[in-house]
Amino acid sequence: MNRSPANRFRLWLANSPRFLPFADVATPDLPLPRLLRLSLFQVSVGMALVLLVGTLNRVMIVELGVPASLVGVMIAMPVLFAPLRALIGFRSDHHRCALGWRRVPFLWQGSLLQFGGFAIMPFALLVLAGAGHAADAPPWIGRLSAALAFLLVGAGIHVVQTVGLALATDLTEQSSHPRVVGLMYVMLLSGMLGSALLFGHALDDFTPGRLVQVIQTAAVTGLALNAIALWKQEPRRALRTPSLPDVRPSFKITWQHFLATGSALRSLFVVGLGTLAFSMADILLEPFGGQVLGMEVSATTRLTALLAAGGLAGFAFASRVLGRGGAPLRMALAGALLGIPAFMSVILAASLQSPTLFLFGNLCLGFSGALFGHGTLTATMQSARENQAGLALGAWGAVQATAAGAGVACSGILRDLIDTLAPRLDVLPAAHANGYVVVYLVEASLLVLTAVTLLPLVLQRKHLPETHAGRLQASS
Repeated sequence: MNRSPANRFRLWLANSPRFLPFADVATPDLPLPRLLRLSLFQVSVGMALVLLVGTLNRVMIVELGVPASLVGVMIAMPVLFAPLRALIGFRSDHHRCALGWRRVPFLWQGSLLQFGGFAIMPFALLVLAGAGHAADAPPWIGRLSAALAFLLVGAGIHVVQTVGLALATDLTEQSSHPRVVGLMYVMLLSGMLGSALLFGHALDDFTPGRLVQVIQTAAVTGLALNAIALWKQEPRRALRTPSLPDVRPSFKITWQHFLATGSALRSLFVVGLGTLAFSMADILLEPFGGQVLGMEVSATTRLTALLAAGGLAGFAFASRVLGRGGAPLRMALAGALLGIPAFMSVILAASLQSPTLFLFGNLCLGFSGALFGHGTLTATMQSARENQAGLALGAWGAVQATAAGAGVACSGILRDLIDTLAPRLDVLPAAHANGYVVVYLVEASLLVLTAVTLLPLVLQRKHLPETHAGRLQASS
């Protein structure tokens, strides 16, 4: 029986909760197409992250000949803006717009920052590398303009993601928050995977002109995706009366109250510690596979797909369990505990020279990291007080992004330090594996410490009387 495309599409939407992960998060007030449109801001963030950390990282070092140390500094520039995410979220909680919006102005400002950084970035990189007519320019011009471009893009990413997640919290019921978190991060991973493939194909035959085209296309695409995502999403509230004073609570006082209530400080410490543990391996997995296990480049490229596949499976599993009333902090604890044997598998792969065990360990790392991230973010969303969703999510994002940046930096420094100070330590088949193994042992130890720190929070929620459960969630 033939069906028209429109009828098939309506049939798919009607049955999508049975086949699409997280589709059951939709409600009559927030249907699935609108929710998917809102999640497009995560696609733009994923595209920007791939361009910064992945594509430009390789292009600057290999094709443009920029020193690796300078590249590392440029890529780390967006982390400088991460601690301000709590302030951004707080400001969006209490913003008074003449049009009746709170989140939309910040989303648009973040989109413009991201667009502006990408607009000047290709030319800044060409000047930095001394390519073409830019060879006669003073070196400081290229460094300053490239730093400004990376800083603008990083600021835009942090603003868009913080306020976008706060808007998703505003629009959905608390019972739907676990599935909303899963959907948002599936869209983030999808954006990263899709843009990585497109950027790699577009820059297959590299020329400076092609680099300019790719980055400028990313700038326009990101701006368009964010504009589509926020279109008619936030309801307009009552317009401000001009005669009334514009009184806003103090960020310092609100932040002190946020930290003083419940277990907010311990929760943020857990987020930072666990993120640090999972993120230290990000830049070492592919070099480990190549140097220690002798894997080909084509084989190490599977690591990204495996991590993403494990992450998608983890988010789907966590969303399903938490959507049925599971405890978010218990899910985060499970992620930390599962990450320990995952790192042990990677370490054991070096002793056994087993690429298969190494790939399996990467899959488990993606899965356990997703459980931990989903659990901590869902707990943050559910514990946010009224008019404090932006502050709570901003605090989570600030700690998470700062810890991730610190983990990437510390892992490379620690590996090089071990390889330099202990060249005679030859307990593994390959001597150059020692630095990698030490980093993985440190990560496993940090996960043990994370689980120990998180366990009292889990037990506190478990033994809390039912009549006081909601009160604790509101105060933590």
